[in-house]
Amino acid sequence: MRLPKITSLYGRIFAIFWFTMFLIVMVVLSLPSFDPRNSRAISPHHHDVMLKVRDRVEENFAFADTLEPILKAFEERPSREKDKDDRRLRLFLTDLDGRIIAQDKRPEFMFRSLRNFVSSIDNPEVPRQRLYGKTMFTGPLPIYLAGQDYFLIIATKWHEPPHFLLQLFDHPIRLLLVVMLVSTPFLLWLAWALSQPARRLEEAAKRVSQGVFEMDPELEKGTSEFRQAGASFNQMVEAVNMMIRRQQRLLSDISHELRSPLARLRMAQALASRKQGESNELNRIDLEAQRLEQMIGKLLELSSLQVDSHLTRECQPLSSLLEDLFADCQFEAQQMNKQMILPDIPKQEIYCYPQLLMSALENIIRNAICYGQHQIQVSIWVEAGEVTIRVEDDGEGVSEEELSSIFRPFYRVSTARDRHSGGTGLGLAITENAVRQHNGRINAERSELGGLLIEVVLPLA
Repeated sequence: MRLPKITSLYGRIFAIFWFTMFLIVMVVLSLPSFDPRNSRAISPHHHDVMLKVRDRVEENFAFADTLEPILKAFEERPSREKDKDDRRLRLFLTDLDGRIIAQDKRPEFMFRSLRNFVSSIDNPEVPRQRLYGKTMFTGPLPIYLAGQDYFLIIATKWHEPPHFLLQLFDHPIRLLLVVMLVSTPFLLWLAWALSQPARRLEEAAKRVSQGVFEMDPELEKGTSEFRQAGASFNQMVEAVNMMIRRQQRLLSDISHELRSPLARLRMAQALASRKQGESNELNRIDLEAQRLEQMIGKLLELSSLQVDSHLTRECQPLSSLLEDLFADCQFEAQQMNKQMILPDIPKQEIYCYPQLLMSALENIIRNAICYGQHQIQVSIWVEAGEVTIRVEDDGEGVSEEELSSIFRPFYRVSTARDRHSGGTGLGLAITENAVRQHNGRINAERSELGGLLIEVVLPLA
């Protein structure tokens, strides 16, 4: 197993986990320095105040010969002092060996705390302080009284609220909540760092599903795993682009190559008609050659429209795509004495290859004009981020059995709809291909007008 690197995904997870644990451990280790219940050094300011108290005691009892009046004064001192700060101070004496010198009138709790504090002092020359309940003991301070050296211990009433960290460690539920609160920003950052490359991959996959085969350099950023995935995705997109271009080029080349023998065939038919005169066989050859030429023309149209259509997409308003098309089709319908009902165009935009999409829609509408008897109706509406375009006519229509087959290449229905028109069977196949390239759906069914209904659903930008 190799060591994790910070540039890798599992390396970052590992680093964030241990960084969070490090912060928690640092808080736990630093707690004793904030806990007044543990013995700790006195701040310089507090030490100066205690020295002033010591000097004042030495000055007040400089002429005492024994300790009895001094201890008695220590007992009565809080009740005689006028200053509030002085009333909070209680004084104790110990000899140089740490034995407490005091009267028996002090509370037992005070003496137990005092004995514990004195026993915890390692070096009498270094004053310390420690909290017992609501009493803070400070000392020892060397003092000279009644002709001898002693140590002075000063007790102060503690009125400060408990430190925030102490409250946390005294209440495990609060500690757990704070740990969760502190670790949340790091976990959110980790989640964001993981989701961003994944979101870019998701967006790139959506673009590919919509027929937009574009390489995205942003995919090759982030952790090493996502960089490798992004690079592989871009390579896949490039490979798909290359296959599509080769397929389009092959289709175009085949169509061009077919035109040469077709031209020679029609020339031979024309020469034969000139020498031998008109005949049903030669007319049949000419008719089939014309149909073959139409098919090749449609194939060339399809290949020319599809060349790099998956790369040249743009955002277009529906009005710019449909206004001219509707105007041309309306004019054509009027020339054929047919009524064409057109809707208002929604003010929406669509991400498309305009020429290919317009060719597909034009094919549907012109078919309806061609095969409709008196009326052609176009409907458009927007719903759930999609635009639906419905074209229907009152012609002979298509049988229910053949509705699912009319989008197959070279398929010609058995009704007069294609038989009399000499269609190639490629028009709707080209339309279906164009709609699929735009990540849309196309469907055929019987119209209430009596003819064929074609419905196209396309996603909006």
